[in-house]
Amino acid sequence: MKRRHLLKSLGTLPLVAGAGQLWAAPAAGSRLLLVFLRGAYDCCSLLVPVSSSFYYEVRPDIAVPRPGADASAALPLDADWGLHPVLRDSVYPLFQRGELAFVPFAGADDTSRSHFETQDSIEMGQPLTGPRDYHSGFLDRLAGVVNGAAPMAFTAQIPLSMQGRVQVANMALNRVARSNVDPRQSRLIASMYHGTALASRVDEGFSTRDQVMQDLQTEMQAAGRGAVSTRGFGGEARRIARLMVDRYNIGFVDVGGWDTHVNQGGVQGYLANRLDELGQGLAAFAQEMGPAWRSTTVVVISEFGRTFRQNGNHGT
Repeated sequence: MKRRHLLKSLGTLPLVAGAGQLWAAPAAGSRLLLVFLRGAYDCCSLLVPVSSSFYYEVRPDIAVPRPGADASAALPLDADWGLHPVLRDSVYPLFQRGELAFVPFAGADDTSRSHFETQDSIEMGQPLTGPRDYHSGFLDRLAGVVNGAAPMAFTAQIPLSMQGRVQVANMALNRVARSNVDPRQSRLIASMYHGTALASRVDEGFSTRDQVMQDLQTEMQAAGRGAVSTRGFGGEARRIARLMVDRYNIGFVDVGGWDTHVNQGGVQGYLANRLDELGQGLAAFAQEMGPAWRSTTVVVISEFGRTFRQNGNHGT
């Protein structure tokens, strides 16, 4: 399946029969990671409409300046669009190398204006009219039709987009410090499931946990020697990349904190810090993937954008 056909059909794949042990198959070939920005990020701060005078008129306090010599100015993409300057050293180089594209004016037909309902609509990938199956996410359906699919949710709970007939592993990597299950407990759990249909899934779960813990230990040992910080999305993205290089080819992770009603800031401030963290994470993921990056697609989405006009609280 070609990448452009894959992206075009993500939300309309048919539901198919169960996939047995496909979830534990080794990753090979193309990979897909979906990054969901929960809370509705302000797209006009990331992708700045620099040719719009109206943008600067209705955002007197939070607009990002037009491209120029100043370090606080938007980074030029073309005559109409610029990029938030905080992404200068992370996302911008990917764009300059032709490895990144922006897709403005694209979204769901959901007009509920509800964060939760729109997130659900996107993750299910089903028609908005008529009955909908809340146990059938579009990524799970994708895993059901892709040969050798190995899906993984890098979240504490299985997201709606990965619920369905295909078994999906999951593990949150953003706040991993130490395992809550010691070696003795691990052996007991493994013995409980030995010889059952779930034995391979339990073994896979422990194997994934052990790899993540080893990665964390390596990072902590190198912390005093210029290692990249494990805090935030940057550290999480590197761990995701390591797992997707070796094991998984369909991944999901969500990043919260984008509902900026109050004091979101412009060139600096709360939103700029969030964009910086996101950009550093995406760049870290690309770097950690190594040669596999050439056959990897990362899709970053949010449920919807925000008001074009700033509100009375210097937010949107």
